Amino acid sequence: MLQTLANAFRTAEIRKKIAFTALMLLAYRIGSYIPSPGVDAEALKEFDNQFGGSDILGFLNLFSGGSLSRLSLFALGIMPYITASIILQLMTVVSPTLEQLAREGEVGQQKITQYTRYLTVALAAAQAVGYVLLFKNQQNSAITDDSFGNILMIIISMTAGTVVLMWFGELITQRGIGNGISLLIFASIVAGLPNGVSNWWNSSDQVFKLMMPFIALGVIVAVVFIQEGQRRIPVQYAKRQIGRKMTQGGSTYLPLRVNMAGVIPIIFAASIMAFPPTIAQMIQTDWAQSIANFFNPNGTAYIIGESLFIIMFTYFYTAVTFNPREQADNLKKYGGFIPGVRPGLPTAEYLDRILARLTFPGALYLAAVAALPVLIINQTGSGFFFGGTSILITVGVALDTMKQLEAQLQMRNYEGFLN
Repeated sequence: MLQTLANAFRTAEIRKKIAFTALMLLAYRIGSYIPSPGVDAEALKEFDNQFGGSDILGFLNLFSGGSLSRLSLFALGIMPYITASIILQLMTVVSPTLEQLAREGEVGQQKITQYTRYLTVALAAAQAVGYVLLFKNQQNSAITDDSFGNILMIIISMTAGTVVLMWFGELITQRGIGNGISLLIFASIVAGLPNGVSNWWNSSDQVFKLMMPFIALGVIVAVVFIQEGQRRIPVQYAKRQIGRKMTQGGSTYLPLRVNMAGVIPIIFAASIMAFPPTIAQMIQTDWAQSIANFFNPNGTAYIIGESLFIIMFTYFYTAVTFNPREQADNLKKYGGFIPGVRPGLPTAEYLDRILARLTFPGALYLAAVAALPVLIINQTGSGFFFGGTSILITVGVALDTMKQLEAQLQMRNYEGFLN
């Protein structure tokens, strides 16, 4: 890994991409400390205890990089965009119009992306209203002026902050290294790492202090193991005559990863499970508070629900990103075949069967890695919040980013060789 980073910094173009990505993440972190207009930053410090625990506000504050506790311009984080993406991807399966757009290639995908942006703005505005009402109804309100104009300005500012973050993410994906949206979440979680380490070090539970490093190391090893695991399907290419030239046949393999969906199912599951308690926390009634407590991020109901969503989204996102029929058609088109399997539909059915068998243990493994650390931490009664979900996202995003960096380096080496 260190050698890869050293080689990347020696390449001018990749060095510029890394610098651009770092600059965007730095701008995100600076914006998370800029309070929204009309908000009393000093009064917000009285609510720190509400955001430092393991309830839903603490969970959302973690994923916003601490911006929510400061009610900053980026208080909503990138979660409204992720929620909008989930809704649009689910609607693609249900709506024939969206399904047709998805099949139209790049043009259709641009249209779906445009719909996702519109929905993001609507969700961000609704979430901003809820947060403003939540802070306004506190005993010592952090909102100095509760006039309609001032509240509207705060809502617009927070909504605009989410739009800016969405733009940052797209810029990183296009001009930087890695997936921009995932890197923004990665930066948010890593920003809370010093506080998490401090809580661990100052914990009075000696068993917890001893166990936590081993739990974190075990989760990291498990994530790397499952992310790198793959099954290689042998592929044989027959000799073909193209014009007057006879191409040589050969053998290669088709790599099918155990978890082809990467870290996306974990982010999706966390976003969906955070939605009901977030709404309940904003309503501030007895029954709503009961719902928020029921879906506590360290509670049994939350862990079970998140595990089920991780399994479901792993299958769903794998089906979206890998089409066995399309792969079978491509193999047949270029004269490739899997030994012992007939080309065409039998190949598609074979790939689909293998992929289903691979995805099931991979999805179960991800769900277990996300749930088990939280269950172990709950048994100790400690307040350390970096559970399996946070570590899974952090390690998964880091692995995906390093793979893209290595791919960029390999592409540059091939270009230099051909030139």
